[in-house]
Amino acid sequence: MNNKLYVGNLSYNTSEAALREMFSKAGAIRSVTIPMDRMTNQPRGFAFVEMETPADALKAIKLCNGQEIDGRQIKVNEAKPPEARSNGGGGGDRGGDRGGRRY
Repeated sequence: MNNKLYVGNLSYNTSEAALREMFSKAGAIRSVTIPMDRMTNQPRGFAFVEMETPADALKAIKLCNGQEIDGRQIKVNEAKPPEARSNGGGGGDRGGDRGGRRY
């Protein structure tokens, strides 16, 4: 079991302090991260809570999953590692013809 938890269905008004208060009932918290949208600088509606031990993380899932915070019923489960992104589609010079000249 991983120590890092995914917390979904958050209100945009949910604070780090509110999450710390809720999850501290399950054990020691290492970190709380609420990702922000780059364009709007608003919370994205989910968070990551890292507990000190796998046992604390499991306890947090049991205690917090389905609980209500800021009027929303949250979903708590083990965070999955990010998937590897393909290197396709991104611009850049691919050595094509530029205005009739080859460089």
